Amino acid sequence: MAPSSLLVVRPARARSRETLKGGIVMAGPQFLTPQPVFSSRPRRRFTLEQANRALPLVRRIVTDIVQTREQATQLQSQLESASAKGHKVIQSELDVAIDKLHTYLDELTEIGCELKDFQSGLVDFIGHHQGREIYLCWKLGEDTIGYFHEMSAGFSGRIPVSMLEEREA
Repeated sequence: MAPSSLLVVRPARARSRETLKGGIVMAGPQFLTPQPVFSSRPRRRFTLEQANRALPLVRRIVTDIVQTREQATQLQSQLESASAKGHKVIQSELDVAIDKLHTYLDELTEIGCELKDFQSGLVDFIGHHQGREIYLCWKLGEDTIGYFHEMSAGFSGRIPVSMLEEREA
C-alpha cells in the first residue's frame, strides 16, 4: 500500500497505538489506505448509460472523499508532532474526518460502485462486455465514463468504451 495513504479506523474500534512518556496514547505512525467497504447485498451491474447517469452524484461524493482524505492525512501528520495539549484536539478532528470518510464510502456502496483510489478519485462500476463482467472505469476530473477494463486488469489496462459490447454473448 502507498506510504502516503492514511490509516482509517472508526474511533470506537481498536487501532494501532503507541504509548509515549507521560501516558499519552497516539495512533501509530503507520499510513494505510482504508479497506474497501463491502456490502452484504449482491453487487449491482451497470450499463454504460446507467453508470454515466450516476456520475453527478458519484462525482460529488468522490470529491468529498478526496478532500476529506487530504484533510485527514494532514491531521495525521500534525498529530505525530503535536504537544500533549494539542494532541486531544487534533485526534478529535481526525476522528471526525475518518467518520466522514466512512459515511462517504457507505454512500458509494449504496450506489453500487467501488472506489479504487482515494487520492485520485478512481471509481469502477461493474458492467458487461461480450457476456462477461468488466469494470466501467471513471476518474475524478473526467466528464463521462470513457474506459473499461477486465476485472483482473487495473487502470493501465483501460480500453476505450467505443470498444464496449454490452450485449450478452
